Amino acid sequence: MLFSPKGRIALMFLKHYAGCSDKKLIEQLNGNLDYQFFCDMSLGFERITNYKIVRQIRCELAGKLDIDRLERSLYAHWKDFIDSPDQVTVDATCYESEVRYPSNQKLLWEAVNWMYRQLKKTCRLLGVKMIRSKYSKWKKRYIGFSKMRRKTKSKRKPLTRALLLILKKFIAFETSLRKDNAITFSVGYYRRIATIKKVHQQQDGYFKTGEKIKDRIVSISKDYLRPIVRGKEVKPVEFGAKVNKLQIDGINFIEYLSFNAFNEGTRLQSTVFKAQSLTHRKLKIIGADAIYATNKNRLFVSKHHIKTDFKRKGKLPRNYQDEKKLKTAITKALGWKAVLVRKKNITISKK
Repeated sequence: MLFSPKGRIALMFLKHYAGCSDKKLIEQLNGNLDYQFFCDMSLGFERITNYKIVRQIRCELAGKLDIDRLERSLYAHWKDFIDSPDQVTVDATCYESEVRYPSNQKLLWEAVNWMYRQLKKTCRLLGVKMIRSKYSKWKKRYIGFSKMRRKTKSKRKPLTRALLLILKKFIAFETSLRKDNAITFSVGYYRRIATIKKVHQQQDGYFKTGEKIKDRIVSISKDYLRPIVRGKEVKPVEFGAKVNKLQIDGINFIEYLSFNAFNEGTRLQSTVFKAQSLTHRKLKIIGADAIYATNKNRLFVSKHHIKTDFKRKGKLPRNYQDEKKLKTAITKALGWKAVLVRKKNITISKK
């Protein structure tokens, strides 16, 4: 109870403001009085030594915090500083999680390594002999494989086959141990075992048939992560939560968040309703990428008289030059700018 409810939320804001790890944040909090006042606390001569407290607070807030209600409260506080509440930009992005690139061999080895360590501890407690698996031999082979610059198919295939066999052996032995002995584990243990079983099922099917894996698990510790194909030049695939965001006068609000891939082009109408519920104003201008310019969305914005920067389809009207200036201004405003339209005069103010 070191942090008050206000201080817990403030700590999450402070983490993103400082842009540092949980451990570094606690170190900064111990020596910075401004950080302490912002988090509604005063340590005096005391120091926080539990660096995991940031993660604990984050998990607690994730289960209890109502994001929609929080965003409405924040907008009510910021609305006096917002000049253009009827002008919105929308785009999708990905909040990446800290995870190594999940190749099949890395994923299988992590599962094998975790199972071996857990089974060794369990056998020591029960006084049961550990199953033979040649773990040390395949550990050396995997380390040598991981150091290779070019991991050819002739090297990947036998290693993958061996890791699948070892993992299958460990899963069967772990199941027999739980059946033969009256022993219980934590909820996290059972969840990790279920994740490893699913990993083995997915990887074994892919190794035998080569079919694409649906809902592919990329980390045994973060089983909720899925590959998000973004098509960017630097990172074509990202691992994290995909978010559809709307921006009002430089302030971003979350419209939809999912760890599974989704088409953001279907979220334009809900984005309009979200913006109008926050501002209590009818939306007049919306800027979006070409992926949002579907026929359904075009009919929707035309029906509600909302100006967009969508590329026009069909024959151009007579007053297309004025419309083109407006579309150009909205397109330039995507990002950290706001569009101010007054009759035919168009000005852009940078944030």
